[in-house]
Amino acid sequence: MEARCASSVFLLLLLSSLCHAKVFFEERFDDSWESRWVKSDWKKSEDAAGEWIHTAGKWFGDAEADKGIQTSPDARFYAISAEFPEFSNKDKTLVVQFSVKHEQNLDCGGGYIKILGGDVDQKTFGGDTPYSIMFGPDICGSGTKKTHAIIAYNASNHQMKKEVPCETDQLTHVYTLVIRPDSTYSILIDNVEKKKGSIESDWSLLPPKKIKDPEAKKPEDWVDDEFIVDPEDKKPEGYDDIPAEIPDAEAEKPEGWDDEEDGVWTPPTIPNPEYKGPWEPKKIKNPAFKGKWKAPMIDNPDYKPDPELYVFPSLKYVGIELWQVKSGSLFDNILVSDDVDYAKALAEETWGKSREAEKKAFEEAQKKDEPPADDDDDEDDSDVKEDKEEDTEDTKEHDEL
Repeated sequence: MEARCASSVFLLLLLSSLCHAKVFFEERFDDSWESRWVKSDWKKSEDAAGEWIHTAGKWFGDAEADKGIQTSPDARFYAISAEFPEFSNKDKTLVVQFSVKHEQNLDCGGGYIKILGGDVDQKTFGGDTPYSIMFGPDICGSGTKKTHAIIAYNASNHQMKKEVPCETDQLTHVYTLVIRPDSTYSILIDNVEKKKGSIESDWSLLPPKKIKDPEAKKPEDWVDDEFIVDPEDKKPEGYDDIPAEIPDAEAEKPEGWDDEEDGVWTPPTIPNPEYKGPWEPKKIKNPAFKGKWKAPMIDNPDYKPDPELYVFPSLKYVGIELWQVKSGSLFDNILVSDDVDYAKALAEETWGKSREAEKKAFEEAQKKDEPPADDDDDEDDSDVKEDKEEDTEDTKEHDEL
């Protein structure tokens, strides 16, 4: 009864959010999904294009609701896109959200989506097609396990300077990018905020506000030597007379050594513990030291603030374009909206509803894949034990004989 009431309350919240949200694109990949998506011919002529499978995968919470599109086969390029009514996010929040499940335990490949604008030939959509946003996980070996957040500005692509680790297990996870009209952003994974900040500070879209003064010169009397030789330090008398090696006092002439035939025996040498190496005067703090000289910072004449740093004038397509060594990534529940609350509610209504059942199904699948205990090994061990006992008895009888 409590679960039913909670579900009803959640549905009301979702409907309330939907009343205020503007949904530009939402795809849950039902059976009619192919009518909305265009598969690109990119890489087909090279026989390197992968296919998309409509499936809920090997483990899921709901066989129908959890269906998405999955990459197949291995070592292929993938490109597919869908169009929505063109818009600009000027003066409004932009939310990009989707879920992805790497069933193949992804070792090298992308799991991100792209948002594109302008006129795109969807049949040739590929790696060189300009885009506005690229967002989502990217994994390759132990060195790359991050969430890409690349945005286009002035016809150039800019990667976020901060690192946001991505999820690396084989379960479904939801990735959300929020860009606000005040040029701030948030990145959420599974409805939990992982990073937030300013677009201007966390992307190198604009020239820096301050630069080193190119006209500044270090003063001629500037002292930047932190240490100097101690003028009071003098070399001790007889320091240079201390040898680096001395005869080994514990060495003895070998027996049978004949000085006439073998020459005069001399003991081998060993390092002299009194020898301290070439003498160097000690160093002391320089009383005239002023610190390391740095050019003063001045306002950058090339810097101009851009209040529309967050704006994408044209957003018109959702695309998935990636390379995967090992296929099996499953994309679902793609959303482009202006409402963060609706995005969170949608994530809970889809991923949140299935995650526990999916996790249980995954754990069951893992158990089935575990190799069974080898009873033959126990039998072999028993045989070995019996053989050893027989050998022991034979040994006893031999000793008695």
